[in-house]
Amino acid sequence: MKILVIDDERAIRNSLKEILKDEGYEVDTAEDGAEGLAMAEKDKYNIIFCDIKMPNMDGIEFLDKISAEGTDAAVVMISGHGDIETAVECIKKGAFDFIQKPLDLNRILITIKNATEKVSLVKETRILKKRVYGQQMVGESDPINAIRDIVSKVAATDARVLITGPNGSGKELVARSLHEQSTRSAMPYVEVNCAAIPSELIESELFGHEKGSFTSAIKQHKGKFEQADGGTLFLDEIGDMSLAAQAKVLRVLQEKKLSRVGSDKDIEVNVRVVAATNKDLMKEIAEGNFREDLYHRLSVIIIKVPSLDERKSDIPLLIDYFVKQICTESGMPEKKFSPAAVKALQEKSWPGNIRELKNVVERLLILGDQTVSAQNVRDYVSQ
Repeated sequence: MKILVIDDERAIRNSLKEILKDEGYEVDTAEDGAEGLAMAEKDKYNIIFCDIKMPNMDGIEFLDKISAEGTDAAVVMISGHGDIETAVECIKKGAFDFIQKPLDLNRILITIKNATEKVSLVKETRILKKRVYGQQMVGESDPINAIRDIVSKVAATDARVLITGPNGSGKELVARSLHEQSTRSAMPYVEVNCAAIPSELIESELFGHEKGSFTSAIKQHKGKFEQADGGTLFLDEIGDMSLAAQAKVLRVLQEKKLSRVGSDKDIEVNVRVVAATNKDLMKEIAEGNFREDLYHRLSVIIIKVPSLDERKSDIPLLIDYFVKQICTESGMPEKKFSPAAVKALQEKSWPGNIRELKNVVERLLILGDQTVSAQNVRDYVSQ
């Protein structure tokens, strides 16, 4: 556990350092915000105690700058001139806690304990996010690099994105990447598989419902749009959405407000919508199955995800990635794939795309030799 103490009073920072070192913590000190910021940029601290009134750079400015950099450290503000307004301002700017001078040892130790739990929770959340968002766009082929380039340009905007491509090609990974690289990344990311929800329930699922609005509505329910407020809503397989639901989605996109089923009250929402489909929406429009006005609302940016057959040069990288992922998650020892096995997999057709390749890699890890061979591929993978 590393702690940084920033205070312009030498006596305070030295005494706090000695006290915390006696408690078993590793402690560094800085005499103002500028020095503290430079140290925090070079080293990773779990907790930072920072005085507010200091020369060169005061505590509020330090807090602004380090919060903007996205630190994992819990920042605890300390001041001999504390008042409620200052404390509230510090907390709003991202401080973990506010302690008034003279410093009380018990209060400091309790704050450290609570801050340690907070830092651990942040790390656990990041690990969980890696599991949820952990699948990533793997590959160095021209089509994948082109997608990365588009995502890097579009993510920071609120432009709506329509992702097209065959089943199993990784459209949802593009959507997650857009969210993770956006300014909304700290807010909810909500997925809806429009093809998996019965048409009679899709409106309730998307927009919510009031208690008693239909037979099974035993309590009020917030829909996916409300759940994603401030963040990103990913509408997967939007080509399977009913025309009635399409009309309501269009209204939300136009007016940024919705009404729950069974209510005439408008609720404002701030949601970035990313949609995906494996269908030819222009064909669906011509056949009367999809609204043209909704298509134009959704397709400000269009990203086409290639099939695996269009990017077979990425298969060796994908195999390595899936071997590590599967073995880590299942606890099985890693195996290697021989060059001949990799070549055999590259020569295969992949109608199921990335999803199919992952299943095949897992099968070969379970059934194949210690070094997976081309013969293993012939034995256990259908052509």
